[in-house]
This record gives sequence, structure tokens and C-alpha cells, in this order.
Amino acid sequence: MSEDNSWTSKAAMAGAAIGSAALAAAVMYASRRMERAKAKKKTATGTTPSGENVETD
Repeated sequence: MSEDNSWTSKAAMAGAAIGSAALAAAVMYASRRMERAKAKKKTATGTTPSGENVETD
């Protein structure tokens, strides 16, 4: 690339910015899902939210 003002270099920079933003969003989404899964597992251990044991027949 001899000319810095060409549209291809601008497009490459825009593509890199969009790609990195998409990657960051994917990482945030995945970590949020993992946190929610851990929280769901924690509440599904056999006790009610009040702390009492669950009675089954």
C-alpha cells in the first residue's frame, strides 16, 4: 500500500474495528451466559430461596 488515503486501507481499518467489536461482544456474551449458568446451578441445589429443605413425596 503506497498510498495511505486509498479506500482499501480505510475499508481494512473499518473491517478490523468491526471484527474486534464483534469478538468483544461474543466474549462478553459467553461470560455472561457462564455466570448465569453458575447462578442457576447454585439455586437448583435442593433448597428453596428461603433456605428450607425441599420436601418430596
